[in-house]
Amino acid sequence: MGLAAWIALLVLLGAELMDMIDQSVVLTALPAIQESTSAGPDAVQWLTTGYSLPIAIGLITGGRLGDLYGRRRVLLVGTVVFTAASLLCGLATGPGVLIGARGLQGMGAAVMIPQILATLHITFAGQNRSKVFGLYGAVMSLANVLGPVMGGLLTEADLFGQSWRPVFLVNVPVGLAVILLGRRFIPESLVKKAERLDLIGVLLSALAIVLIVFPLTEGHLRHWPLWCFVLLAAGLLVLGVFLLHQKRKQGNAPLVALSLFRSRQFSGGMAAQLMHGLLCGLFFMTWALYLQQGLGMSPFHAALAFVLLSLGELAGATVTTKSGGRFARRLPQAGVLITLASTVAYGILAGAGQAAVTLPAMAAPVMLIGFGLGMVGGPLADMSLARVPHKDAGSASGLFNTVMHLGIALGTALTALVFFAGTGGSADAALNRDAFLAVLWCVGGLLALMWVLMFCLPRQVNNQADGEQPG
Repeated sequence: MGLAAWIALLVLLGAELMDMIDQSVVLTALPAIQESTSAGPDAVQWLTTGYSLPIAIGLITGGRLGDLYGRRRVLLVGTVVFTAASLLCGLATGPGVLIGARGLQGMGAAVMIPQILATLHITFAGQNRSKVFGLYGAVMSLANVLGPVMGGLLTEADLFGQSWRPVFLVNVPVGLAVILLGRRFIPESLVKKAERLDLIGVLLSALAIVLIVFPLTEGHLRHWPLWCFVLLAAGLLVLGVFLLHQKRKQGNAPLVALSLFRSRQFSGGMAAQLMHGLLCGLFFMTWALYLQQGLGMSPFHAALAFVLLSLGELAGATVTTKSGGRFARRLPQAGVLITLASTVAYGILAGAGQAAVTLPAMAAPVMLIGFGLGMVGGPLADMSLARVPHKDAGSASGLFNTVMHLGIALGTALTALVFFAGTGGSADAALNRDAFLAVLWCVGGLLALMWVLMFCLPRQVNNQADGEQPG
């Protein structure tokens, strides 16, 4: 690859890093934000859901916008919105404004994210493609834990007496760099003779996701009133209407190319990605709370625990990058099994009591959890999208990212059922430990299901040209 291609790759990965960090950056800053803004348990939950839900709603539309109007152009527009919203987060004085700014961040990310995978899919091929997606997986792995680390360190440092605010303000210079360098080095791409955006499809998809995710998020907090079940049923109904609408629109500029799902490789990869999002949304938030409230760690020491996991993830992602795709599905499946075994070991340690769970004691299982997860992200994206035709790259990327962020939103919503139902928002150490052990049981089940779904991925390296139709 030439220098310009390397710079474009770094800019794209930098944009992905910004998004993924902001998914988790609030985790270790949550106690400080809660104390500073007097936010209750519902507001705390919406600081993460309020970011991931708009992303889940808008990713499909964002992907198609890139196909129609140019992926570089749409990426830059989304980055502008995201950067401005990050500034607003840093200036927020109360939970309401902060949640609203997080929602605006999510909208910008929904437009920005699909262009990254779509551009990588179109621009790189062969062994370069496998290495690029390995680097993409490494960035995802790094971001999953760099966010909590940054949140803990920046909050603990209390820069200029601003407590948690720098965790958002740091996005401003990074966003500006992505905008300036992206305009210069990222190649433009779009579908020739593209049709107009399917606005009815946009409205139906957004409505379905809201009707499904909102009651799951609010149900426990409201003691599951009847309207929660009514909204869930309505959401499933609207989802059915959306699929029927898309079926009628095939061949006439649909929002989603349903032909993509004829590929076992794509549909199986999507399902595995959903499980990945669910376990991330459920595990990382509750782990951050368990470390601080269950074990009494400071934000700094909780950040060190995330550092251990990040080192493992980087090691796992490095293995996938160097493999060049040679092991196909066997590599991410091995990663899932390593994560599952390490989660069981960590659960046994956590059940032994607070005195036994020190940073040195948890180092091995935590790093192995990270190592296994680091072997999953890049290969899963590469194999799921490998047979997608270029004209549907944005739509497929939007779908793939949608299931990840929808999974994160659903996983975060499940914290109300699995974690907060056990703690009641209390900082009691025993309650937080027992609730976290219940979370680990759920994570183990999701990992087992994810391993089974990966049998849909190819057993051997798929050398079919990227532009061919899925079959």
